[in-house]
Amino acid sequence: MAILPIAAASVTFLAFGIPSGPDLIILLVIVLVLFGAKRLPELARGLGQSVNEFKKAKEEFDKEVAKPSSTSAPADTEKKDDQKPF
Repeated sequence: MAILPIAAASVTFLAFGIPSGPDLIILLVIVLVLFGAKRLPELARGLGQSVNEFKKAKEEFDKEVAKPSSTSAPADTEKKDDQKPF
């Protein structure tokens, strides 16, 4: 048997669809056993905070992209006024 690379394994996993029903329950039990009951709320809280940070950063980025660019016309006119004609 050949060991699949991680990318190929994830594609294979997605080819069967998102786990539901008994598969989802088994996965949740495995996660509970691996991390423990005390650690799961901490993981969920950290995940929620990271999602909120990502949303804030995305909104700030969208505002910066959508914001009209400020032209340097006032600064240029001041420089032109200061320059002496030849």
